[in-house]
Amino acid sequence: MKPSPRTLVLFAVLALLAAVPTLAAAFNQPFYLDLFRRIMIFAIAAASLNLILGYGGMVSFGHAAYLGIGAYAVGVLAHHGIHNGWLQWAVAIGGSALVALVIGAVSIRTSGIYFIMITLAFTQMLYYMGISIEEYGGDDGIRVAKLSQFEGLIDLANPTAFYYVVLALLAVVLLLVHRLVNSRFGMVIRAAKSNDARTRAIGFSPYPYRLAAFVIAGAICGLAGALLVNQTAYLTPEFMNWTRSGELMFMVILGGIGTTAGPLFGAAALLLLEDLLQGWSLLPKLVHNFWQFYLGIVLVLVVLFAKRGLAGLLRGSKDGADG
Repeated sequence: MKPSPRTLVLFAVLALLAAVPTLAAAFNQPFYLDLFRRIMIFAIAAASLNLILGYGGMVSFGHAAYLGIGAYAVGVLAHHGIHNGWLQWAVAIGGSALVALVIGAVSIRTSGIYFIMITLAFTQMLYYMGISIEEYGGDDGIRVAKLSQFEGLIDLANPTAFYYVVLALLAVVLLLVHRLVNSRFGMVIRAAKSNDARTRAIGFSPYPYRLAAFVIAGAICGLAGALLVNQTAYLTPEFMNWTRSGELMFMVILGGIGTTAGPLFGAAALLLLEDLLQGWSLLPKLVHNFWQFYLGIVLVLVVLFAKRGLAGLLRGSKDGADG
């Protein structure tokens, strides 16, 4: 079967990402290593949201909760002198999955605006809990003095090594989501999104499938949180504020909701555009001072004229993962 243009572009983008450390070193621009690593981390988080939003139709405004839980798992353990990366990341993934199970068990029984408000309420509860714990910096957060340690395997303090770890995890996550949504499990999730009543009529109860997808999405986002706190070397409750959930949702919509490549395209477009408006010296000072306003204009135009997102601009065969 011939790959679709969308698939070919995704592989090309991943190949370009693999070349970033070499290019950054050649042009003596280490900043871009940090920028593209951040893009990939948010692409992982957006891909996890896409699993439940794009394929499951679950509009969660609380997805940043798992980003924060993953970050706190690493930051809190490091604060208490536990730097083992295997343990930190396992707690980040497991803790996020457990919280997602609790939130999902309650919220998935609802739909529409009630689902949105419940997920938002849970996230804000966790956010306010974070700012109230003074031992971990409260609203100001705390510095993570030592990154996750994987003795004898990889050193995250090495920017290039850390970059390739994130790239490898991004590729694994994109492949995992693709395989999930094209499996029998994914077919039930997509069928329930399309017609809940008909899915029940043919003998499938959508609830356990949706809950499983919700937990998987939370676990993946928890991994992104563990990567993000290692990226910033700083732990802050802002990781799980509702505005962060909005950013993740916009990355999914901007890139192409319900597509494998969409979260990566959306994260790259949003963060690169944000960096361009803030830092490009050729732009007038008026743009730099009010960059959020101009960012909003660009995003509105993309939504109006590319309703299927950036991935939708690439015509290809529609399948389960890219429909």
